[in-house]
Amino acid sequence: MKVIVIGCTHAGTAFTVTAKKLYGDKVDITIYEKNDTISFLSCGIALHVGGVVKDPEKLFYSSPKQLSEMGANPKMKHEVIDVNTKEKWVLVKNLETGETFKDTYDKLLISSGSWPIIPNIPGIDLEGIKLSKNFYHAQDIINHSKNAKRIAVIGAGYIGVELAEAFKENGKEVMLFDIKDRILSRYLDREFTDILEAELKNNGVELILGEKVVEFKGENNHVSKIITDKGEYNADMVVLAMGFKPNTELFKGKVEMLENGAIKVDKYLHTFENDLFAVGDSAAVWFTPTNSYEYIPLATNAVRMGTIAAYNLFDDTVEYKGTQGTSGVKVYSYNVFTTGLSQQFAEERNLDVKTIFTIENNRPEFMPEYEKVYIKIVYDDKTKRILGGQIMSKANVAESINTLSLAISNNMTLVDLAFSDFFFQPHFNKPWNFLNTVALKAIQ
Repeated sequence: MKVIVIGCTHAGTAFTVTAKKLYGDKVDITIYEKNDTISFLSCGIALHVGGVVKDPEKLFYSSPKQLSEMGANPKMKHEVIDVNTKEKWVLVKNLETGETFKDTYDKLLISSGSWPIIPNIPGIDLEGIKLSKNFYHAQDIINHSKNAKRIAVIGAGYIGVELAEAFKENGKEVMLFDIKDRILSRYLDREFTDILEAELKNNGVELILGEKVVEFKGENNHVSKIITDKGEYNADMVVLAMGFKPNTELFKGKVEMLENGAIKVDKYLHTFENDLFAVGDSAAVWFTPTNSYEYIPLATNAVRMGTIAAYNLFDDTVEYKGTQGTSGVKVYSYNVFTTGLSQQFAEERNLDVKTIFTIENNRPEFMPEYEKVYIKIVYDDKTKRILGGQIMSKANVAESINTLSLAISNNMTLVDLAFSDFFFQPHFNKPWNFLNTVALKAIQ
């Protein structure tokens, strides 16, 4: 079987590695990747900027050489510029020579990923305005920031918050902008963001929220000022962190998509055509709390989808169960995690939900040390089914969000969670785990 893979970051790499392990020489896999690197963990850019990860090469977990050694045929600096899904061929351009050629396939995997959202506003092309996505962006940010004094980060999502902290740790003046009136508003509710905003301010990050950037101004073709709908701010470097959009222009009109271009797939990750798969940031995901297609570009979704597509290459054997969008971030001393619906998301969709918020301690109070755990659950008002959760603590309670993710995936109710069996040992938790406690408070 001849397989063509378009794009090879997380999903494409996971697919290729899994398919070669499962089928060996039964599959002939050719990868067309327009960059000269694969598998770069862009979530590690802030760690590199902040000096936590000294060697950016360690943010790669595979390489063209490794895929070649497995029997795949990676073609770097090759861009697919046209696709005919009926006749099953692709038109490819060699970006180094300019040559174009056709290649045919039996199965095609669309794993073309995503690209940062770049606003169409005056001054966007000024020098000093940077993107944060790939290996070369990381190097550009580091090199340019060495001489920058006042840095603006546009977008207060995960990447924006992490970059703001990293720049501040490097001794820079930092401004963090967002059009919303809260940071991390896509992921967390106000009980959490109020605390995290105070944490950022206490560490010297200037928050400029509820303002829309409408223009960049420059001197000598280099950015020097940010204009919003409410004010003007000086900056000698800007990083855009406003989210991502799917790289799927090539497939418009050929497959079913969301409004933003994310490709819809069935439960086996076909694009409703058996010989065409879409995975990773190029695809929409099935969001289990609402049973709807959503765009949630996470590396975890990408590697899972790429792996499942490989299992379904010959026959439909493994179902993609969807995602809860489970994710986390570290903001200075706070470890923050979320899964499923937030209250804000639910209200935007006019869903009939209720919430319960509580603050517990992670260990018994007789222990010499313990930390507060902030926890919130979103649930269906009628069925009491758990739809979302948020957890935050200075302690490491990361695995608890995975428990809530499984609870949502398996349609558990508040009663189910309240009386679930969790271990107790004073070094780690209380006789009633805080997941039990928050559910108990909701049903009492």
